Amino acid sequence: MQCFLESRDGQHEPVTLPDGVPVVLGRGPLTRVTDKKCSRRQVELLADYRHRAVRVTQYGVNPTSVEELQLHPGDSSTLQDGQTLWLVNGCYPHTLRFLPAPKSPRRSLLDFFSPKRRPLAKGEEGWPSKRPKAPSPPEEQEEEEEDSVVAMKLRQLQEMAASAEQAKGGASCPLQGEPSGPPPHPRDSWEEHGKLLVFTKEGVMPSAKVAGFDLDGTVITTKSGKVFPTSPDDWRILYPEVPRKLKQLQREGYKIVIFTNQLGISRGRLRPEVFKAKAEAVVEQLGVPMQVFVATGTGIYRKPLLGMWEHLCEKANSAVALAVQSSLYIGDAAGRPPNWAPGHKKKDFSCSDRLFALNAGLPFYTPEEFFLGWAPAPYQLPPFDPRELDPQGHLYDPPDAPLVSPTPELVVAVGFPAAGKSTFLKSQLVPAGYAYANRDTLGSWQKCVALCMAALQEGKSAAVDNTNPDPESRRRYIECARDAGVPCRCFLFTATLEQAKHNNRFRDLTSTGHISVTDIVLNSYRSKFVEPSLSEGFAQILRVHFVPCFADAHQEALYRQFSEG
Repeated sequence: MQCFLESRDGQHEPVTLPDGVPVVLGRGPLTRVTDKKCSRRQVELLADYRHRAVRVTQYGVNPTSVEELQLHPGDSSTLQDGQTLWLVNGCYPHTLRFLPAPKSPRRSLLDFFSPKRRPLAKGEEGWPSKRPKAPSPPEEQEEEEEDSVVAMKLRQLQEMAASAEQAKGGASCPLQGEPSGPPPHPRDSWEEHGKLLVFTKEGVMPSAKVAGFDLDGTVITTKSGKVFPTSPDDWRILYPEVPRKLKQLQREGYKIVIFTNQLGISRGRLRPEVFKAKAEAVVEQLGVPMQVFVATGTGIYRKPLLGMWEHLCEKANSAVALAVQSSLYIGDAAGRPPNWAPGHKKKDFSCSDRLFALNAGLPFYTPEEFFLGWAPAPYQLPPFDPRELDPQGHLYDPPDAPLVSPTPELVVAVGFPAAGKSTFLKSQLVPAGYAYANRDTLGSWQKCVALCMAALQEGKSAAVDNTNPDPESRRRYIECARDAGVPCRCFLFTATLEQAKHNNRFRDLTSTGHISVTDIVLNSYRSKFVEPSLSEGFAQILRVHFVPCFADAHQEALYRQFSEG
């Protein structure tokens, strides 16, 4: 393959752009541009043969334009095959060409272009105005090619690639005369489903292929430069490439969908009507029909959980089944560490967008990777991965220890809130006749000690729930067992802080009647925790592992989703 930048006014020979090699272009003998408004280092061009595109970065003071997009110093954009680069101030148009390498040595590079073109006179059709003129349609450009055979072959290859991509994605664009499928959405509309708002723009078409995007930090950013917007109109499109890339995706048959968490709505910091107006304004400026899904609070709809995605699949795509591997998701909450790229010193505030894509099985990209073509950055997933938990794993160690004692004993549980202590004791020990003591229900540790002492005096065993993080909180039960003349065992529940948080969120989603545990309580346990030892007076320490048990497949699927970024 070869890549060239062809002067549309015929002022100079085509400029070769090697694959992956930066080429700086501006005023000078190569372009024969003498206009001093054009810097000698006006633009840098970096060709990517694989994607048949060129990265354009402006260095000069005066604007370069890619198609109708005007750049500023330091801006970058993507120039694609057949598109036009206006070197400076809407002048000196150049067309990008990707061509197959010539097979015959008798054909020179200039044979592929139009060497006999004369320069355009000012005012003649094709002469650029202050604002760059929109490029000719691809069909007209191909008619202008002198080598019709090459043009025909290129078109055939493009059609074959498009057909292959459609077949791979499980979706195809209807041909003329064929049924067109579900009609486009008739009008702008908002729907409310509990903590979910859905905006559908007029003209949205259902599709098996979805291009999903986060909103803040991915499609838009603040005009003020601050992390959070200072007013409803404190926003701008993040990169100049965003609108054009979305339109390209739409042409390729993708349905464009935004998924955004807006917790401020449920917390009263953001009025719903204000955000609705902002969302409509963003969609209008992007110029592409799309849907916007808004999670207004905590719960199943909040990313990285899949409530918004499942609503799209089940209720908001006109019964068109989604092809997950042919879809994609782009977001800035990607778990990238500090200094993940030059000039990006801050780490990502979370990993929720990457985890949302992982939960759904979607290919994932950051905005820089997708819009700017940057290489993937390093990232880190949360330390607890719910997908790896084994429901068939062994329950405790040592595995040969008896779980239930044939003679009276006192069992003291130790572990994080939401580590599975209550469920385990109630399912494994209470049915075997153990008395159950829990400070949450009895009201004080003194009442728990009294219940245990009464059970032991009756010749029964007893089990103490609660966290019991330190030797002081455990000593009172060890002394109770010693006074009753029975052994005291410790059941140490091994769930980590991250797993306990995950369990707590899952419990919030699926259970009623329990008190949710705050992060303050969980962190307090961690700060007080001292690992129990036999020297405290325990006869044995049993390490109990969290082995989940689910009521149904839906609960298991929910548990295995990352629930917090």
